Amino acid sequence: MPGEHFAGDQRHRIRTLLGSCVSIILWHPALRIGAMSHFVLAGQSLRKGQPLNGRYGEDALALMIEDLEALGVTPTECQAKVFGGGAMFDATSAAKLPDVGRKNGEAARRMLLARRIPIVSESLFDAGHRNIAFNVKTGEVWMRHAVPSAIAHAEPPA
Repeated sequence: MPGEHFAGDQRHRIRTLLGSCVSIILWHPALRIGAMSHFVLAGQSLRKGQPLNGRYGEDALALMIEDLEALGVTPTECQAKVFGGGAMFDATSAAKLPDVGRKNGEAARRMLLARRIPIVSESLFDAGHRNIAFNVKTGEVWMRHAVPSAIAHAEPPA
């Protein structure tokens, strides 16, 4: 669900549905341990003294890293996969709104680069939503990208 994350071993398969939200997947191939987040907004929670909030990208990644380290994983030894950041409105509406999906996807790339975690696969941006399923045993991610016909056929504003 939005704002949640999970870390576990090869016994797990993790699923989520993404629109403008982004999921970062971290996987350690030798240990077959991985983690997945589902964050809503780039950046971090600005509430000082409060626990980390997984709805924000920086906080979600920090929570995942904490959980992976508790399982004996060094984050820089992981492979990253990034999904989501879809445009959820037609071109006319999108011209009036901030592109939250693009900001989320770009933030995910920056955060992983800053932590020296290599991105080995991504499916970001474009219109519509994505269903993803992560098999922690194999590191494989299955994705279905659905583009609503109203978005796919919208004319850009003049």
